[in-house]
Amino acid sequence: MDLHHLSQLMLMQMSIRDRTSDNYQGALNRYVLPYLGKRSIKRLDRYEFAKVLSTLPPQSRYQTLMALRSIFRSAVDQGLIKESPIEGIKTPKIRVAPTRFMTWDYMKEHNFGPYDSQIRFLALHGLRWGEAVVLTESDIKDGMVVINKSVHGLTKSITSNRSVPYLGYFKPFPKSRHALNRYLDKHEVNIHSLRKTYAYILKRNGIHVTTAQKLMGHASPMVTMRIYTAVLSEEIVEAGDILKNKLSLDFAIKPPVSNSPGLN
Repeated sequence: MDLHHLSQLMLMQMSIRDRTSDNYQGALNRYVLPYLGKRSIKRLDRYEFAKVLSTLPPQSRYQTLMALRSIFRSAVDQGLIKESPIEGIKTPKIRVAPTRFMTWDYMKEHNFGPYDSQIRFLALHGLRWGEAVVLTESDIKDGMVVINKSVHGLTKSITSNRSVPYLGYFKPFPKSRHALNRYLDKHEVNIHSLRKTYAYILKRNGIHVTTAQKLMGHASPMVTMRIYTAVLSEEIVEAGDILKNKLSLDFAIKPPVSNSPGLN
């Protein structure tokens, strides 16, 4: 059996989401199968895979390696091969830059073209793109946006089924996110940035993190906490002003006295 047929067989049998399977198949089709697809799985070795992976940028290398590991792990479990030929290949370190986002004050001062309403809707409701693109007016009931489906069928998880307060701006979404991203690019943000904007709005308005978790459809409050820890520079100054005002109720804040000689 060659690698091409093995990858197809294993991906069909794995208990993974369709989207994950598509991502794995895409990575293999682009980076591995054109070079090693016709090779017998019993004649492939770690050196050949390491050589192919070494030419890829970290993110592509990571996803391709995950796909190969899943395929060969299943092949070993089914007795098709004795050991995985990628055993020992190190996982690349992925450095993900913090996702930029916009504040609502910033958004009030700018217009986002023909998709202004859709962009504001995402910032005020925190939907994932896959949830927003299938949303209709019938999903807005009694002042709430009911989220129970996505472009892939069911929502991402049980916790993704949720209702969030409707704050306006709904208009049907285009089929492709690229239409919105063309206008968001000018502000150095993307579709996912709007979800982070929603989290920031919740935080700045005193919404508790566990409530924010429910509103955003996160399975764990730790995921929400990672977003809630986003701090803008003006918040640092604001924190100083708050502390000064609080502390001044008890004692006067005096500048430090220098003990250095010759400064009398």
